[in-house]
Amino acid sequence: MIRRICFYHLKGSADTEDVFQNVFLKYMLYEGDFTDAEHEKAWFIRVSINACKDHLKSLFRHNTVSLEVLAEEAAVTRPDYKEVLEAVLALPAKYKDTIYLHYYEGYSAAEIAVILKSKENTVYSLLSRGRSMLREKLGGDGLDE
Repeated sequence: MIRRICFYHLKGSADTEDVFQNVFLKYMLYEGDFTDAEHEKAWFIRVSINACKDHLKSLFRHNTVSLEVLAEEAAVTRPDYKEVLEAVLALPAKYKDTIYLHYYEGYSAAEIAVILKSKENTVYSLLSRGRSMLREKLGGDGLDE
């Protein structure tokens, strides 16, 4: 049951196993008493869901650099990349975030959808529109990937 809950929330077996182990570690360290089997089951369900949510939040925090820091570092970026970076940072927020996460941080569309709490197809649309906007600004076709 716990493994199914974790897999449903995390959509990946490696993350599921990590959270699954953490839930049982919390169970081993739990000092309270359960009134009956149903109470224990409810505790497992609630702890599993919360652990999955915490895990999803931590993925975003640990693997990113803020866009403001990136803008400050633009001065030390190679001159030929500076123009592209400035164009990306000038995009509207929803396009800037998806382009940045995909091309600079290396996330897939599915991962970006989880991070931004949107649908995967929406991420594909935002990437496509963002690339089109960059093509117009930069006047080229070299952005397809």
